[in-house]
Amino acid sequence: MEEKLCRSEVHGEKHSDNLCVSNQTMYIEKKSNLSGNNGKIFAQRTNTSKHKILNTSPLRYQCEICGKRFLIKNFLSLHKCIHTSDKLYHCDTCDKTFSERSQLICHICFHTGDGLYNCNICGKTFCARGKLNRHKRIHTGEKPYYCDICGKTFCGNSNLTSHKCVHTGKKAYHCDICGKSFSHNSALTCHKRIHTGEKPYHCDICGKTFSHTSGVTCHKRIHTGERPYHCDICNKTFSHNSGLTCHKRIHSGEKPYHCDICGKNFFQSGKLTIHKRLHTGEKPYHCETCGKTFSRHDSLNIHQRFHTGEKPYHCDICGKTFSQNTHLTSHKRIHTGEKPYCCDICGKTFSHSGILSNHKHIHTRHKAWH
Repeated sequence: MEEKLCRSEVHGEKHSDNLCVSNQTMYIEKKSNLSGNNGKIFAQRTNTSKHKILNTSPLRYQCEICGKRFLIKNFLSLHKCIHTSDKLYHCDTCDKTFSERSQLICHICFHTGDGLYNCNICGKTFCARGKLNRHKRIHTGEKPYYCDICGKTFCGNSNLTSHKCVHTGKKAYHCDICGKSFSHNSALTCHKRIHTGEKPYHCDICGKTFSHTSGVTCHKRIHTGERPYHCDICNKTFSHNSGLTCHKRIHSGEKPYHCDICGKNFFQSGKLTIHKRLHTGEKPYHCETCGKTFSRHDSLNIHQRFHTGEKPYHCDICGKTFSQNTHLTSHKRIHTGEKPYCCDICGKTFSHSGILSNHKHIHTRHKAWH
């Protein structure tokens, strides 16, 4: 096999030199000298050479932000784009930009429909077989990657890498607007949309827009009623995997997230983040219509429905619609007769917590008279 240096070209735009390998000639080595190859046998002479380089050459170029090392200086320069948010590669079809060429190539597949891999369980499409294989672990429950510090398991290596930042506290990606730090560049990209208001993903059923693609995926389950995640202890189902993970802690009693100000513990890291705003008074979400601010994103979403009149939750028995899911849940008790709230003094039951609170005043007034 012959090696040559060439210039890669995407949509007519030339980029830095990459190593390209022509497939004109192939050398099959039936006899392989294992000396210096760490016991690896290669079918191609050039692969043997490249393997030796990787095992004998020092990774001289180090990223001063995250510490990752590279053999070639150009690779370090491309890697730094992840930290600086520079996006050198752009899609001519939709103008979306990417910091890595491989991301652009993968993205173009969704425009052309070429080279896509479909999940035979749920039909979701992917631009790479590896991504499809990782996705299938959601259905199979396989988690082959584990943390050697706490033993927690994950379905993807990137999830494990992200998790380890909990132990190390390392967060290499910083928001240049508010200074908040993140362990992953993708998390920083999503966070910045809070400041810019950008919502590039939309629901093709109702037109609602979202700041990240997972928001659309989860939202669509409101329309379809899909709840693919179920608890193997009580069989309760969930539309989000995070909801199932949090729910399982009810059974285990685990509360791994700790407030360092008041000592309160929580099932979810998100709950801890929201709780801390009680101490700091931070309200990062604001309504663009009236300027009101909120400490929680879901509180802003609910508030905005007062301006838009949107009522996405509907009763499948009588057809009545509601702006909040909790209102729908309370309403359904009219049809079912369920009364989950019980007075611990007299045992009377109620369909709403508010009615129970009002009822308890009867007992407190009765004590006051005596």
